[in-house]
Amino acid sequence: MVMGDSEVLPGVSVNSAGEATISKEMGDVLFELALALEDPAGFPVDVEHVLAAIVLAVRCGDLDGERAIGGASLPLVKQLLPHVKTVFRDFGGVVGKDD
Repeated sequence: MVMGDSEVLPGVSVNSAGEATISKEMGDVLFELALALEDPAGFPVDVEHVLAAIVLAVRCGDLDGERAIGGASLPLVKQLLPHVKTVFRDFGGVVGKDD
């Protein structure tokens, strides 16, 4: 982790510019979650949307930032679903500078 980075949860950090750094293991988990969230969300969910939803969930207290995420479990998908919908509803699905 680079100085100035803030750990959102184990394996995910965000710097003051809003740029995220994820571990390889978390990259795999984010991909699994994107696949699991796409149908129930009704949007074309990708890893960036899941990452944004995780940040929102931790900041809202809906997800424990101290616990690692191990995979796309049904309870986790249900926890993240409203936040994924928020990313699309409030931000038009745009989560990065490249979007």
